[in-house]
Amino acid sequence: MKETFLNIKNQFKRAFAKQPAPETEGEYVELGRETGAGPERTSKVSVRPFVMEDFEDIKPILNSLREGSTIALINIKPLKDKDLVELKRAINKLKKTCDAISGDIAGFGEDYIVATPEFASVFRSKESSEIRPAAETESEKSEPQEELETY
Repeated sequence: MKETFLNIKNQFKRAFAKQPAPETEGEYVELGRETGAGPERTSKVSVRPFVMEDFEDIKPILNSLREGSTIALINIKPLKDKDLVELKRAINKLKKTCDAISGDIAGFGEDYIVATPEFASVFRSKESSEIRPAAETESEKSEPQEELETY
Protein backbone atom coordinates (compact mmCIF):
# COMPACT_ATOMS: atom_id res chain seq x y z
CA MET A 1 0.00 0.00 0.00
CA LYS A 2 2.84 2.36 0.87
CA GLU A 3 4.48 1.71 -2.51
CA THR A 4 1.27 2.61 -4.31
CA PHE A 5 1.08 5.98 -2.55
CA LEU A 6 4.76 6.65 -3.29
CA ASN A 7 4.19 5.87 -6.98
CA ILE A 8 1.20 8.24 -7.09
CA LYS A 9 3.22 10.91 -5.29
CA ASN A 10 6.09 10.55 -7.78
CA GLN A 11 3.68 10.76 -10.74
CA PHE A 12 2.23 14.01 -9.35
CA LYS A 13 5.73 15.40 -8.83
CA ARG A 14 6.66 14.64 -12.44
CA ALA A 15 3.40 16.03 -13.78
CA PHE A 16 3.63 19.31 -11.90
CA ALA A 17 7.38 19.81 -12.00
CA LYS A 18 8.49 23.00 -13.76
CA GLN A 19 9.62 22.37 -17.30
CA PRO A 20 12.65 24.36 -18.49
CA ALA A 21 11.72 27.25 -20.78
CA PRO A 22 12.40 26.62 -24.47
CA GLU A 23 15.64 28.10 -25.77
CA THR A 24 15.05 31.03 -28.10
CA GLU A 25 17.21 32.20 -30.96
CA GLY A 26 16.14 35.57 -32.28
CA GLU A 27 12.41 35.46 -32.85
CA TYR A 28 12.29 31.68 -33.31
CA VAL A 29 11.51 29.26 -30.51
CA GLU A 30 13.66 26.16 -30.34
CA LEU A 31 11.58 23.11 -29.46
CA GLY A 32 13.85 20.47 -28.01
CA ARG A 33 13.23 16.87 -27.02
CA GLU A 34 11.94 17.93 -23.60
CA THR A 35 8.91 19.68 -25.16
CA GLY A 36 8.18 17.12 -27.87
CA ALA A 37 6.98 13.62 -27.23
CA GLY A 38 8.59 10.57 -28.71
CA PRO A 39 12.01 9.02 -29.13
CA GLU A 40 15.07 10.91 -30.28
CA ARG A 41 14.93 11.51 -34.02
CA THR A 42 17.75 12.16 -36.41
CA SER A 43 16.62 14.31 -39.29
CA LYS A 44 18.01 13.91 -42.78
CA VAL A 45 16.76 17.33 -43.86
CA SER A 46 16.65 20.52 -41.86
CA VAL A 47 14.90 23.79 -42.58
CA ARG A 48 17.01 26.53 -41.09
CA PRO A 49 16.23 30.24 -40.71
CA PHE A 50 18.92 32.80 -41.43
CA VAL A 51 19.00 36.59 -41.11
CA MET A 52 21.18 38.52 -43.54
CA GLU A 53 22.34 41.78 -41.97
CA ASP A 54 25.67 42.08 -43.82
CA PHE A 55 27.20 40.50 -46.91
CA GLU A 56 29.40 38.43 -44.58
CA ASP A 57 26.29 36.67 -43.24
CA ILE A 58 26.13 34.74 -46.51
CA LYS A 59 29.00 32.38 -45.59
CA PRO A 60 27.08 30.10 -43.16
CA ILE A 61 24.15 30.02 -45.59
CA LEU A 62 26.34 28.88 -48.46
CA ASN A 63 28.10 26.30 -46.28
CA SER A 64 24.75 24.85 -45.18
CA LEU A 65 23.52 24.64 -48.76
CA ARG A 66 26.74 23.00 -49.94
CA GLU A 67 26.40 20.31 -47.27
CA GLY A 68 23.23 19.32 -49.11
CA SER A 69 20.82 18.70 -46.25
CA THR A 70 19.59 22.20 -45.37
CA ILE A 71 16.78 24.27 -46.81
CA ALA A 72 17.57 27.91 -46.03
CA LEU A 73 14.87 30.47 -45.20
CA ILE A 74 16.63 33.81 -45.40
CA ASN A 75 15.31 37.09 -44.00
CA ILE A 76 16.85 39.78 -46.22
CA LYS A 77 15.02 42.79 -44.73
CA PRO A 78 17.92 44.07 -42.55
CA LEU A 79 20.34 44.06 -45.50
CA LYS A 80 17.70 45.47 -47.85
CA ASP A 81 17.12 48.40 -45.48
CA LYS A 82 20.87 48.91 -45.07
CA ASP A 83 22.44 48.51 -48.54
CA LEU A 84 20.70 47.45 -51.77
CA VAL A 85 23.99 47.01 -53.65
CA GLU A 86 25.23 44.49 -51.07
CA LEU A 87 21.84 42.74 -51.18
CA LYS A 88 22.05 42.31 -54.96
CA ARG A 89 25.61 41.02 -54.60
CA ALA A 90 24.50 38.52 -51.93
CA ILE A 91 21.53 37.32 -54.01
CA ASN A 92 23.79 36.82 -57.05
CA LYS A 93 26.19 34.78 -54.91
CA LEU A 94 23.29 32.68 -53.58
CA LYS A 95 21.97 32.15 -57.11
CA LYS A 96 25.37 31.05 -58.43
CA THR A 97 25.78 28.60 -55.55
CA CYS A 98 22.27 27.19 -56.08
CA ASP A 99 23.02 26.75 -59.79
CA ALA A 100 26.31 25.02 -58.97
CA ILE A 101 24.66 22.52 -56.60
CA SER A 102 21.60 22.12 -58.89
CA GLY A 103 19.44 23.68 -56.21
CA ASP A 104 16.62 26.18 -56.38
CA ILE A 105 16.15 29.72 -55.13
CA ALA A 106 13.08 31.95 -54.99
CA GLY A 107 11.86 35.01 -53.17
CA PHE A 108 8.56 35.13 -51.38
CA GLY A 109 7.00 38.22 -49.99
CA GLU A 110 9.13 41.33 -49.77
CA ASP A 111 11.64 40.16 -47.21
CA TYR A 112 12.35 36.44 -47.57
CA ILE A 113 14.26 34.11 -49.87
CA VAL A 114 14.20 30.33 -49.83
CA ALA A 115 17.22 28.40 -51.12
CA THR A 116 17.17 24.63 -51.51
CA PRO A 117 19.75 21.95 -52.35
CA GLU A 118 19.39 19.55 -55.26
CA PHE A 119 16.77 17.23 -53.75
CA ALA A 120 14.17 19.99 -53.23
CA SER A 121 12.49 22.50 -55.49
CA VAL A 122 10.33 25.55 -54.84
CA PHE A 123 6.75 25.24 -56.06
CA ARG A 124 5.77 27.96 -58.47
CA SER A 125 2.22 28.30 -59.66
CA LYS A 126 1.57 28.85 -63.34
CA GLU A 127 0.38 32.40 -62.63
CA SER A 128 3.54 33.43 -60.78
CA SER A 129 5.89 32.09 -63.47
CA GLU A 130 4.18 33.93 -66.34
CA ILE A 131 5.24 37.43 -67.25
CA ARG A 132 2.19 39.64 -67.37
CA PRO A 133 1.94 42.61 -69.74
CA ALA A 134 2.36 46.01 -68.09
CA ALA A 135 -0.87 47.34 -69.65
CA GLU A 136 -3.07 44.84 -67.83
CA THR A 137 -6.55 46.25 -67.23
CA GLU A 138 -8.31 46.22 -63.88
CA SER A 139 -10.94 43.77 -65.15
CA GLU A 140 -8.29 41.20 -66.05
CA LYS A 141 -6.65 41.26 -62.63
CA SER A 142 -7.47 38.49 -60.21
CA GLU A 143 -7.35 38.79 -56.44
CA PRO A 144 -3.80 39.58 -55.34
CA GLN A 145 -1.82 36.55 -54.21
CA GLU A 146 1.62 36.44 -52.70
CA GLU A 147 3.82 35.40 -55.58
CA LEU A 148 7.26 33.84 -55.68
CA GLU A 149 9.97 35.76 -57.44
CA THR A 150 12.40 33.76 -59.52
CA TYR A 151 16.03 34.78 -59.18
